Amino acid sequence: MDQRKAPVYEALQEFRRNRVVPFDVPGHKRGRGNPELVSLLGKQCVELDVNSMKPLDNLCHPISVIKEAEELAAEAFGAAHAFLMVGGTTSAVQTMVLTACKSGEKIILPRNVHRSVINALVVNGATPIYVNPDTDSRLGIALGMKISQVERAIEENPEAKAILVNNPTYYGICSNLKKIVELAHEHGMMVLVDEAHGTHFYFGEDMPITAMAAGADMSSVSMHKSGGSLTQSSFLLTGPEVSAGYVRQVINLTQTTSASYLLISSLDISRRNLALRGNELFAEVMRIANYARTEINKIGGYYAYGKELINGDSVYDFDPTKLTVYTLDIGLAGIEVYDLLRDEYDIQLELGDMGNVLAYISIGDRMREVERLVSALVDVKRRYSRDRSGLFDHEYINPSVVMTPQEAFYAPKEEMIPIRETNGRICTEFVMCYPPGIPILAPGERITQEIIDYILYAKEKGCQLTGPEDEKVERLNVIKESTTY
Repeated sequence: MDQRKAPVYEALQEFRRNRVVPFDVPGHKRGRGNPELVSLLGKQCVELDVNSMKPLDNLCHPISVIKEAEELAAEAFGAAHAFLMVGGTTSAVQTMVLTACKSGEKIILPRNVHRSVINALVVNGATPIYVNPDTDSRLGIALGMKISQVERAIEENPEAKAILVNNPTYYGICSNLKKIVELAHEHGMMVLVDEAHGTHFYFGEDMPITAMAAGADMSSVSMHKSGGSLTQSSFLLTGPEVSAGYVRQVINLTQTTSASYLLISSLDISRRNLALRGNELFAEVMRIANYARTEINKIGGYYAYGKELINGDSVYDFDPTKLTVYTLDIGLAGIEVYDLLRDEYDIQLELGDMGNVLAYISIGDRMREVERLVSALVDVKRRYSRDRSGLFDHEYINPSVVMTPQEAFYAPKEEMIPIRETNGRICTEFVMCYPPGIPILAPGERITQEIIDYILYAKEKGCQLTGPEDEKVERLNVIKESTTY
């Protein structure tokens, strides 16, 4: 296929030239009914915020330009089929889970998954079999799944329908994906891969293996993260053994019937950009990230980690574009450095957690911004560093799972119990720092004093906690004590 083509984008250009009179939705009528929106977004943008129509195809049942865009994407990513997703990678991840398993069936997955995975289990009633990852004793972060852990999970749960893998984690850690795929397929299990942070693996050199190259059955690719498309746009990729028609039916259970052509066309254009120029673009991304890592490590007190973490198992590979910096040795939690950089230096990072910050380096970054970040980190150390005693030194806590997410979410509950009084109880809701959106607590897990202390500490340090019904995250909903489980 001709990767220079962008069929949806080209159809929108033709649509604009035809000056069609709109007697359909959206009601702003190419912006005429909402001049403030035009002022904010621009006339060209608002004029292309249109509804599905024959010349522009329909995302729910594509037969023309969207179908061609999906075929081009499939070829570019090395997949049997690609689906344009406008509900973010969340909808792609949930489609994978809903496709692979149903109520009462088991799915093997690492516990350090994004909340979208566990949300899917709340919806479909499948049972998670968690592989609790090792943690790096210094950095406090969760690592990948060891092959021995996966083998044990398969042996103990031979009836499981699928294994889900992060490739990579938010911190750039990759498991031995190819070996996991081989193990799963030997036992008749599907492999689902959350590649929200791995778009660039498909187009750059010297990158970790991609899900499709490893033979995985389905992969969720967050094109808007490192691929350059608009926020909320993603691809769902499938292998040759997966029914594309059935996957489309699953997608249509939850994805909007009023898909945004701004999002769809951004996927189309971004795929073309990466297919034609991705190799050189990501070579520059890697050069910038490696330079930044080197300069930050020269400062002292910070640790910008990289491929030296690779151990052949729980860290089988590492994403070299990830610029994650350990901060505890200067006496500051990652979230404190994150806040200081934003408030004092006008630098917005992607993530600040208990011990790390993450600067997301991608195709829109330039060396001069990296120099500014390095200079700011020097100044933060000079002005704010202190003794590190009393700092929380790990990011991940192994959970105690008592009930499935669906059972707990819908079970009779006691509402709004003060967090300090919930030790030993079973949670019915999520608690997480966002980003990265990995639950500290998920429905069906037992609350421990360590978890309570972590939540209170995260609040004190300024982490953005999300998930519970109580917006102040001072109270939690728990299972009624009389409930049988």
